[in-house]
This record gives sequence, C-alpha cells and structure tokens, in this order.
Amino acid sequence: MKKRLISVLSMLLAIVLLAACGKSATPNASNSTAGAGTGNGQAKTYKVAYIARAQSDSFAAWLANAVKEEAKKYPNITLDVFDGEANDEKENSMIENAITNKYNLVIVQPNNGEAQRPYVEKVVKAGIFAITTNARISGIEGASSVDANPYEQAGVNARAAIEQIPQNAKVVVLKGPSGNFHADERRASWQKEFFDKRPDVKIVGEQIANWNKDEAMKYMEDWVQANDKIDAVISMNDNMAAGAIEVVKDNAKFKDMLVYGVDGTAEALLLIQEGKMTSTCMQSAYDLATKLLDTSNKLLTGAEKQIDTDIGNPLVNKENVQQYIDVLKKAGAIK
Repeated sequence: MKKRLISVLSMLLAIVLLAACGKSATPNASNSTAGAGTGNGQAKTYKVAYIARAQSDSFAAWLANAVKEEAKKYPNITLDVFDGEANDEKENSMIENAITNKYNLVIVQPNNGEAQRPYVEKVVKAGIFAITTNARISGIEGASSVDANPYEQAGVNARAAIEQIPQNAKVVVLKGPSGNFHADERRASWQKEFFDKRPDVKIVGEQIANWNKDEAMKYMEDWVQANDKIDAVISMNDNMAAGAIEVVKDNAKFKDMLVYGVDGTAEALLLIQEGKMTSTCMQSAYDLATKLLDTSNKLLTGAEKQIDTDIGNPLVNKENVQQYIDVLKKAGAIK
C-alpha cells in the first residue's frame, strides 16, 4: 500500500513539473514569431551593408568611421563597410552584391545619385530596406533617407559672403560631381544667394574637381598663373577648399584671399582657426551616423516603415570654430 502511494505521488509530481515547463516555453515561442528572437532565446541580429562613396574623400571617410563607431552601440546590428572608390560601376556592383548576400538593410552614399538610383530601386524590390545618405536619392518609393539640406549648407556661406567679398572681386569656383544632388544644390544656392545679388563679382575660373583635393590643386595652380589676384575661393566642399589653400600658402599675393567650404572637416576647422579659411557649414558626420543607425534600427525592428530626416546646417567661422574643434577633439578626430 505504501509503495503504491509513493508511485501515485511521483506521477502527480511529474505532471506538475511538465505543466510548469510548458508555461515557461510559451513566451519564448511568442517572441520568436514576433521577430524579436532567433527561436533559441537570443536576440535577433541584422546584417547591414554601408557602401561609402569613396574613402579617399575626407568627409566620406569621416562619415564611414562615424557609422562604424555608432554601430557598436547596437548589439542587434552587424555592419560591413565597403568603399565605392568614387566609381559608379564599382559602387553599383557592391549594391548588387549586397542584394545577393541577403543583407537586411543597405545604406548607400551615392557617388552619382542618378547612376545609383536603379540599383537602390533593386534593393527595395528585393524586399531589403534601403537608406540613401549624403546625398539622398529622392523619389524612390520604399527607400528612406538621412541627409542635410545642401542648398542651405551653401546658403549660410553665401549670405555671409555678400558683405565679406570686396567690390569687383575676382573669384574661382570649385564644384562637386555633375549630377550629384549636394554638388548641384550647393552651386545653385551660391548662384541665387550670392552671384545674382553681386553682379560686380567676376568668376575667373570654374571647374568640377569631384570633391577631390588633388584635382582642386591642379585647377588652382592654373588659376594662380592666369590671375594676379584671386579675392575668393568658393568651394562646394572643404576638401577642395583645402587644396586651393595649399597652392597659395606661401604666396603673399593671396594672403587675404577668402575661402568658403562645406562639411566641417577637422582640416577645415583648423584652417579657420589659423585664419587661412573664412567659413564652412558643419555637416556633422557624427549627427548623420547617429541618425543612420537609429533609422536602421527602427526600420529593421518594425518600429517604422520609412523615414526621411535631416541634420542641421550651422555656419562655422572664426567666432565659433573653437567649440567645434573641441567636439572633434573629444571624439578623437583632432589630436
């Protein structure tokens, strides 16, 4: 009788234990189907490809590094960075490879927006999240964007230059790649906000230097030989502006030359501090990276379906440059 009672009690205990196990398994199963887990209790991770325009471009390199650092804050995201080397075919091939390798999300920093447009459209059609940045490619249904306002980036410089550039000045203009949204919008802004209002100013040289410092130096060398005086360099980015400054750094005839850029790179901030550059517009790679990873996370986890957002466009000049230098020092970008 005693043995029989022990046997019954053992069976009842086993039933209770099985019921308890069944209840504890239910939440895990629910989380897995919701996409928050992998089915074994671990958080789901997502593969993100970041395709940079060109690591040789100082701003593009800064942005790529900022994206890498920001991605470390997201344990659910695995980031791979690729260098498009300022080559449309190479960048387009990298986008196609990202589709083939089944990345969950692809971030594209276009070399030439219209050249990359059909390939970003392929990303969306493949059911993969797409974000375009610096510069955005507008009008792709289903794609998101994180960018700045390039018209206003140039505009803050151009409006200041109205009072700074002397009467009957001779100026040169360094442009970014034709067809690039930022390059075209910045040049349009300078036209409307400055040149249309200052018909006395003469453009004695204007060339596409493709955001590249070396190309800008070559054009500046030609312009210096052809002109006894250049009152201002109007550049669509800091990298080209720095190239122009390098050419005339030891030439006393150009010591009062005004120089304008966009990006707020470490080099540009130091040139402003030294009095060799007039102003730039801060296009913070850190702010872009923060928004890029936040946007990626929201899309991947289903919090949002599409996001289009911009960062600010503050003017940086000798009056406020130190605060921006301090930010880059804190981040390790300036020693």
